[in-house]
Amino acid sequence: VQLIESGGGLVQVGDSLRLSCAASGRAFAIMGWFRQAPGKEREFVAGIRWIGGIPDYAESVKDRYTISRDYAKNTVYLQMSSLKPEDSAVYYCAGKVVLGAVRSNDYDYWGQGTQVTVSS
Repeated sequence: VQLIESGGGLVQVGDSLRLSCAASGRAFAIMGWFRQAPGKEREFVAGIRWIGGIPDYAESVKDRYTISRDYAKNTVYLQMSSLKPEDSAVYYCAGKVVLGAVRSNDYDYWGQGTQVTVSS
């Protein structure tokens, strides 16, 4: 089972960026995005139930981020807009095998992470 993130990079304040997470090896009931900034704990960013596509967002990114999934490609995306310096972090994709709380970090599989840096 693999989760491969891509799309991170260095952007300016107010820019947009799209992260991708390609899953292989199994299907997931829930896929989520978390992030971890230096010296901080990993935090929930967004998650989506694979069946039905119901999304959930952290308050800090709601209205700026959009999570979506592509059945055919078994890929989940995180479209980020109006980026701020405080959005800078390593972003991780994660997959949960069975339905549960989207926001809790008890996901079964994790990607290696992709760095997002927002420069002011």
